[in-house]
Amino acid sequence: MRISGAVALVTGASSGIGRATALALAEAGANVVVHGRDRPALEALAARLDGHALVAELGTAGEAEKLGRAALDRAGRVDILVASAGGGWAGPFEEMPDGDRDRLLAVNLAAPIALTGVLLPGMRERGRGYLAYVTSIAGRTGVAGEAVYAATKAGLDGFAESLRLELRGTGVDVGVLVPGVVDTQFFARRGRPYARVRPAPLDPGPVGRDLVRLIATGGAELYRPGWLRLPVAVRSTLPGAYRALASRFGGS
Repeated sequence: MRISGAVALVTGASSGIGRATALALAEAGANVVVHGRDRPALEALAARLDGHALVAELGTAGEAEKLGRAALDRAGRVDILVASAGGGWAGPFEEMPDGDRDRLLAVNLAAPIALTGVLLPGMRERGRGYLAYVTSIAGRTGVAGEAVYAATKAGLDGFAESLRLELRGTGVDVGVLVPGVVDTQFFARRGRPYARVRPAPLDPGPVGRDLVRLIATGGAELYRPGWLRLPVAVRSTLPGAYRALASRFGGS
């Protein structure tokens, strides 16, 4: 995927992986539309990138579709979607309020699917595009105390993989970033800060730059940290050990 001159929409760009990816895309020559909820932070980022800022609450029904249409209105087209916006919640499933459950399902899963529905037709028509989804190691292994979060990320993984198969040969590629612990506001916002000394959280800057390289090469998936992508034979032979190690990077 040629990034220079492409138009990219990055959700969740107010901070963390989304912000780092938006900066890396702009550095690579993309015209970037940034989405978030923190208007001051978002507008400052858009000014730095000479891009557009769009504020939307993706947990509200219909807002993802509105965001997609607004991005098309502002930029004329969208060649790259980076679905980075997401939320978490930590604690026993039976203690999870219905509102938090519904918010995670909406923001982490329904919103990326809805945005894809708005933006994909134009990509297919032009025969060029890239759809990037930020999932989580929690969606690959499961993490105690994060059942709904893990389910949304597993669902997003399944959506991305299925879409990749559907779009083969169309010029539109699909990829996923599968992170472990990254130094963002995610853990504080989920209600349980990350308290471990090891593994140390990763700097989001290099993670964002790696994601842009994945987009540029049309790759299918990227694990951060990279060791989480152990060979299938190892995962099959030592599933308990792999799950225990991977869950530590999921933040449980």
